[in-house]
Amino acid sequence: MRERLLFLTGRLARKRLEKVLAAMAPSEFSYEVRDLGVKVAALMTADLIRRRLPAPLEADRVILPGRCRGDLEALSQHYGVRFDRGPEELSDLPAFFGRKGGPPDLSRHDVRIFAEIVEAPTVSVEAILARAEAHRAAGADVIDLGCLPDTPFPHLEEAVQALHERGHVVSVDSAELEELRRGARAGADFLLSLNEETLELAEESAAVPILIPAQHGDLDSLERAMDALDEKGRRYLVDPVIDPIHFGFTDSLLRYAELRRRRPEAEILMGTGNLTELTEADSMGVTALLMGVVSELRIGNVLVVQVSPHTRRTVQEHDAARRIMFAAREDAALPKGYGNRLLGLHDRKPFPNAPEEIAETAAQITDANFRIEVAEDGVHVYNRHGHQVAEEPFALYPKLGVEDDASHAFYLGVELARAEIAWRLGKRYAQDNPLDWGAAADKAEEDLTRFKEEGETLKAARAKRRARGR
Repeated sequence: MRERLLFLTGRLARKRLEKVLAAMAPSEFSYEVRDLGVKVAALMTADLIRRRLPAPLEADRVILPGRCRGDLEALSQHYGVRFDRGPEELSDLPAFFGRKGGPPDLSRHDVRIFAEIVEAPTVSVEAILARAEAHRAAGADVIDLGCLPDTPFPHLEEAVQALHERGHVVSVDSAELEELRRGARAGADFLLSLNEETLELAEESAAVPILIPAQHGDLDSLERAMDALDEKGRRYLVDPVIDPIHFGFTDSLLRYAELRRRRPEAEILMGTGNLTELTEADSMGVTALLMGVVSELRIGNVLVVQVSPHTRRTVQEHDAARRIMFAAREDAALPKGYGNRLLGLHDRKPFPNAPEEIAETAAQITDANFRIEVAEDGVHVYNRHGHQVAEEPFALYPKLGVEDDASHAFYLGVELARAEIAWRLGKRYAQDNPLDWGAAADKAEEDLTRFKEEGETLKAARAKRRARGR
């Protein structure tokens, strides 16, 4: 039996919704569209729904507009029917139902992130702890203390112990055997890096060694070290080492694939910094590609470096990528349709509505409030006084009639600037919302049970009107 769905909407969106649903036929559900008598569907509240939607409902599920705010659990209990919040744009409904009626599950992953503090010897323990907390909040699982050549690290032991007290897992990363020994004695959980010539250090502590070839690129050397620890029943991670572009990158990728072929069960680590740090390209795309390799080869650990300004969000990017790649692999699917966390500059579907659809909506508007949308032909601004389209926001100023309304003009300036950026880059724009930069920038958490508070420009406009009325 097909699922029965009830779509709640408003007057302006009803035709668009019906058009999208009709285009989805045949579908796995039957449906009814119900207009609750509000002009803008997004302004529906839980209280309004209870007042205008009589019970009982002849539906298995109710789909609300994506921008509708309210307690869905309370509505579900009130009606005895499940309420879901749909996508924010009607054009995304087909994709919404393609994922079983909801967003993809990105809660799972199988990759551990080591986040390196490369300058640890030169900063205080307090600074190390602050950096570690930031890395953990960004998605790191292990804090890696990077040691520097010819640079004393007198507070190494104190740093390891302080990190443990804060609940961090710690690795010590050094080319000096004595520094690794000090880190092991202090209780480090991992040691980077040992090879077949320095394996004796693995006997001195319970720290998990991370193995590299004694000679760069020598997989046989790496395997000899693995065999030695296998004989003793010791756990280890192994890193064939990735090289920068034009300095052996392709061959180093092949080494990872060859190691996986030779050792199907090995715990492998890949350090991605030689690509993200040493390639002047937006790191999000580089990270996505490398994490795709990590996913295919079932590499369970990555060492991330976040030093250069253009890689300042690389921990967040690796966290997003490990979740997206895991979900796609579990679905036996391409890494498409799993959200926009790896799309910083562009969106896959930047313009949800065609120019003619926007014009159809604009023709129904009977109030003076400005609506702003973006389509392939530019930025659209409309209210009851007219519908304007421009590629350059300054061209709109003489047509909007806000010369004597400073707060309104300021508001429109901010929104039109966002809209122009979205149009030029090909990003999704939604009025009164910041642009979504994916993992490249923090996104403020939003309370979906209530609407945002009035903005400063609206408060100023109301105050001005009250002052005039005195």
